[in-house]
Amino acid sequence: MDFTTLHHQSTPLLLGNVWDAASSRAAQQAGYQALGTSSAAIAAMLGYDDGEQMTFAELLFVVKRIRAACDLPLSVDMEAGYGETAQQITENLQQLAQLGVVGVNLEDSRVVKGERQLLDARLFAERLRAIRANVPDALFLNIRTDTFLLKVENALAETLYRGQLYAEQGAKGLFVPCVVSSADIAAIARHVPLPLNVMCMPELAAFADLAQLGVRRISMGNVIHAALQTRLNHLLLAVQTQQSFGGVFRVERD
Repeated sequence: MDFTTLHHQSTPLLLGNVWDAASSRAAQQAGYQALGTSSAAIAAMLGYDDGEQMTFAELLFVVKRIRAACDLPLSVDMEAGYGETAQQITENLQQLAQLGVVGVNLEDSRVVKGERQLLDARLFAERLRAIRANVPDALFLNIRTDTFLLKVENALAETLYRGQLYAEQGAKGLFVPCVVSSADIAAIARHVPLPLNVMCMPELAAFADLAQLGVRRISMGNVIHAALQTRLNHLLLAVQTQQSFGGVFRVERD
């Protein structure tokens, strides 16, 4: 089953969000159908803040290692594209496609001086059209709109407007992080002609309920990486404070 078809199953595609070769192998062993990189997790692993602080060359290296370690379909979180122009972004996406990457996330916001700002919808749509015309048609362009993440006024109406606009310009999926209301999710799924992707949040409904609402893809963002990092911090602190490795081996046995 190809990556696009995975977005049209009876149950949503649960994406395993990974950040290195080891996490990609773990996701494959756990039975995930496809993987997606987490930009926040990769940035944290490399010592950066999220928001394109790392270079595209660094991201590309990580993607190469993931591709070498795992043969599941891989979508790459490209944030705003790691380029200032449609041509630069297109060249980046072409490099990913050459590695066998089957999809990318592109977001309609950008971090400027530490603050995330929503881009003009029409200008972003024009850029999307130019990108779509110059990348392989099979590349799944999952467009992230940050209307709910940034808590913009009339977030639902703005999401519907942007989702419909992006669909007209060649998007293959719509990613709406931080939307949790069942009514909002159902409205987006009903009015935007693209597979809807939502992200794990504490208030998000169970997967079966999301399927009934029309969700077609579920992402986990950096939540798994963050949970592991918290566990790592606890383990290292325990070794230091207890002056013993006993706690580490108890975790291994569990």
